[in-house]
Amino acid sequence: MSTLNRPTRHYDYVDDGGAIYVDSFATIRAESHLSHLPADAEKVAVRMVHACGQTDLTNDLLIHDGLVSAARGALQAGAPIITDATMVASGVTRARLPHDNDVLCFLRDDRVPGLAAAWGTTRSAAAVSLWEDRLEGAVVAFGNAPTALFHLLEMLIDGAPRPAAIIGTPVGFIGAAESKDALAGLAELRSELDIPFLTVRGRRGGSAMAASALNAIAQEQE
Repeated sequence: MSTLNRPTRHYDYVDDGGAIYVDSFATIRAESHLSHLPADAEKVAVRMVHACGQTDLTNDLLIHDGLVSAARGALQAGAPIITDATMVASGVTRARLPHDNDVLCFLRDDRVPGLAAAWGTTRSAAAVSLWEDRLEGAVVAFGNAPTALFHLLEMLIDGAPRPAAIIGTPVGFIGAAESKDALAGLAELRSELDIPFLTVRGRRGGSAMAASALNAIAQEQE
């Protein structure tokens, strides 16, 4: 193997990993509005901003007062994380999980295509019905598919087992904003379904946001 040499430096930039990390979070706190969020959710919001690079994200965050305590408590008790997308599952930092928790995504289950075709819906939505046996007390996260979030909400209204917390940040132009509005309004629709949640109003969202929220919840250390 040939000797590797660093290329000649032509640009002025910070390349100390530790400094980049510290300065990034300091910048986020300096530029983001955090005072309207629950105190224990501040680090969750900061990590989500870090994932997307948009400090105004916090203006659109809606976080239930009980979200962090409910989700973190569930994970500490060994509950699984269930997600709508493999990208969310892949983004979870396993070393941060407190109890070697399962991180599950059923999108590639062999039953999914048939269910989606039979029900006339997306595969992401159909996969959510396969969550039911693991849903009670789980931490669930949506980073991709609005149809999947709508599907879960409809299951819950029909009496499905309740998760401990719902992270709902599906991204997109069709149904994303509406699905997140439905999540935020679930308790108004059915008071007994006051499930702690986190969401981002509007079209913004994505797997990176969902995974970053899960990572911050799993371990308080920034």
